[in-house]
Amino acid sequence: MVFLSLVFLLICLYTFSESVLCSVEDFEGQKAFYSNEEKRKDKKSLMSNDQEDDNLLAEARQPLWRKVPIASSLINPYRIVIILRVVILVFFFHLRITTPVHDALALWIISVVCEIWLALSWMVDQLPKWFPITRETYLERLSLRFESEGEPNLLAPVDIFVTTADPFKEPPIITANTVLSVLSVDYPVDKVSCYVSDDSASMLLFDTLSETAEFARIWVPFCNKYNIETRAPEFYFSEKLDYLKDKVHPTFVKDRRAMKREYEEFKVKINILVAKAQKKPEEGWVMKDGNPWPGSNMDDHPGMIQVCLGSTGSLDKEGKELPRLVYVSREKRPGYQHHMKAGAMNALVRVSAVLTNAPFALNLDCDQFINNSKVLRESMCFLMDPQLGKKFCYVQFPKRFNGIDCNDRYANHNTVFFDINMKCLDGIQGPLYVGTGCVFNRQALYGFDPLSDKRPKIKSCCWPSSCSCCCSDSESSSDDDTDQELVDFDDEEEEELSFMSMKSLEKRFGQSPVFIASALMEDGGLPKGTNTRVLIKEAIHVISCDYEEKTEWGKEIGWLYGSVTEDILTGFNMHCRGWKSVYCMPKKAAFKGSAPINLSNRLHQVLKWAAGSTEIFFSGYCPLWYGYSGKLKLLQRLAYVNSIVYPFTSIPLLIYCTIPAVCLLTGKFIIPTLSNLASIWLMALFISIILTCVLELRWSGVSIHDWWRNEQFWVIGGVSSHLFAVFQGLLKVGGVNSSFTVRAKSAHDTSFGQFHLFKWTSLLIPPTSLVILNMVGIVAGISDAINNGYDSWGPFFGKLFFSLWVIVHLYPFLKGLMGKQNRTPTIVVLWSILVAIIFSMIWVRIDIFLPKQTGPALRQCGTRC
Repeated sequence: MVFLSLVFLLICLYTFSESVLCSVEDFEGQKAFYSNEEKRKDKKSLMSNDQEDDNLLAEARQPLWRKVPIASSLINPYRIVIILRVVILVFFFHLRITTPVHDALALWIISVVCEIWLALSWMVDQLPKWFPITRETYLERLSLRFESEGEPNLLAPVDIFVTTADPFKEPPIITANTVLSVLSVDYPVDKVSCYVSDDSASMLLFDTLSETAEFARIWVPFCNKYNIETRAPEFYFSEKLDYLKDKVHPTFVKDRRAMKREYEEFKVKINILVAKAQKKPEEGWVMKDGNPWPGSNMDDHPGMIQVCLGSTGSLDKEGKELPRLVYVSREKRPGYQHHMKAGAMNALVRVSAVLTNAPFALNLDCDQFINNSKVLRESMCFLMDPQLGKKFCYVQFPKRFNGIDCNDRYANHNTVFFDINMKCLDGIQGPLYVGTGCVFNRQALYGFDPLSDKRPKIKSCCWPSSCSCCCSDSESSSDDDTDQELVDFDDEEEEELSFMSMKSLEKRFGQSPVFIASALMEDGGLPKGTNTRVLIKEAIHVISCDYEEKTEWGKEIGWLYGSVTEDILTGFNMHCRGWKSVYCMPKKAAFKGSAPINLSNRLHQVLKWAAGSTEIFFSGYCPLWYGYSGKLKLLQRLAYVNSIVYPFTSIPLLIYCTIPAVCLLTGKFIIPTLSNLASIWLMALFISIILTCVLELRWSGVSIHDWWRNEQFWVIGGVSSHLFAVFQGLLKVGGVNSSFTVRAKSAHDTSFGQFHLFKWTSLLIPPTSLVILNMVGIVAGISDAINNGYDSWGPFFGKLFFSLWVIVHLYPFLKGLMGKQNRTPTIVVLWSILVAIIFSMIWVRIDIFLPKQTGPALRQCGTRC
């Protein structure tokens, strides 16, 4: 442990110096760029007579964002206590190892091993928390710089991906609200394109999007006219706020009432579609035009693309243009791997590259609506930064949720992770990608390195004649450049090199010249004179089920395959290439979504995350041995290591939660009689743990309630979902695969109806057993203390403390078992009785009620006495 503490201190010193150097480099780079720009533009300002214009120019030249480090008065005491805690741990473990408990040697060995494991887990989790930061954005400067009056709007286009997999578990009205919030976002309409992926090929969702497109024609102008916030109508109309605040337009109340009536009618139409979709006709689904629906078999259907908005005539009721809305369902055939959400995301990347090719892409789950209409502008402050924007692979926003009980019984808000861990990672190389609410640089998704100037250029001679319409304007310029760039080669050698370059790109990106051309355009966009029909045909081609075969999709390009938590893999791959990410926390939450509010669904969600981590651990992308190219920082690697090894902590945690009950039942204890020095070190350890928590809450602003809920669910999830995930990972290594189903989302008006819903699952067995075992142990301990007199109460209270620690942490689990009427379900009662009988039999065998025999052993001798 002394060696480990020295390593801990050396890592702290190394990472501190590394972080300071990186911060200085970023600051100096930004400072140099803006100072040079000021010098250039100051000359122009001297020639100007309008002082107001000069002030606007000066404001536009300022940085679009800045880092805001945590005050040293808040963070330095936190760091000092962490170091002191490590030192105390060293002396504590020295004491534990050198003072064995001889009458309970097995328990002592097991407990020490578990304690060391948990201590190492804490150190791996704590090290990346050394440099927390926050960031501020300046939206006014962004508008001044890229939206000058009388000039073309220079804000970058954004493609927005919305994914859904089952319209019956993910209600269409939720998806419709997410799409409406996207279409009404505060951003130039000609620069927003929304792609909805339907992995179930459901005509229900197709018809829902058609109705949503019609409703958008009145909803979008309403939001723009009155500057509505929370642009998802379901949540806007259900907000218990003063909707007249800051609204001075005389017709607002009238228009709002009319819009609410329109939305209620829209919901009725969607509900009718849902009711019709409950029973599939024998002849299959038929579309409104009389043609059969191609996706009647969700596992065997062709690729489908439908432009719902964005074509000719896609105008709102005021005659203004609307954003593009595209329905996409990739081809599925038996015998092909489809890779779940990651495969759907990669299909959307290719379709959007062919049709619009925006340089940036936002991905959202179908239940994650835009809560802050300026969220795209927030992200552009980083991604369009002239100096550092090319180094950022993505901008991650925190997850926020609606419909959670006020006590947040199952820690659904996950506040500690989003408000502490992610802030700390932002001070190193950037936050983890969490699967939704993230704006990507498209070049990072293509596997390119940041600021790479050596990207392959495609010459016109390598394009098939069938794609000449997509590249007609670039042919002449390519021919002119050829004479200058390849003067040392004759025509035959040039054609051979172009052919080889094209072959290598096809092997990397797939056999689509149109897509390859778009992938090599750093700033996005489509070549002039593109033919829409050819693009749609090519878009169908890139979502075919065999397109990715023998390519690098899912291996080095796009969302990576191999785990149900494709988000961790994808972000890790980008950071290994040298990219940085950004964590943006605007005052008004950027996105909001739904969370599993009942116990069973929550445990299954945690199981999925933990199982994905164990899959990565046993894969070739494990951070312990992958990506040692020198571009991934040490603390960032530790953060990724922690994100994939945490499920294995469930093993010592489960054992350690069992030990108090075993001690109470057997009369043994894992700690010997303490000397004065040992008592001091034990008290120092408890004080350091408390101080660490208090100071962490102090600098982060997280409430003690949120922190405590996080601690409770760490134990609940650790002894259930994490444990099962470890076994599932081991089974997968042995060739036994497990499947995950889509989590059911609830509509807003019925969300609390499922809060007390109880669904039996095998995940409930370990925590239920722990509760029963510790309760039986407490009863046994009290009985033993009463029978053995006054001297036995001291050791009993020590054992009781640890047992109560387990029960208090599992208290939300107990509340979930009780349900609304505080009645435990029958299955739990039966399980409890079974376990109680087993321990009663053990109790009889232990027989602690009888006095201990100190004399010679007595036995029955019968008639021969």
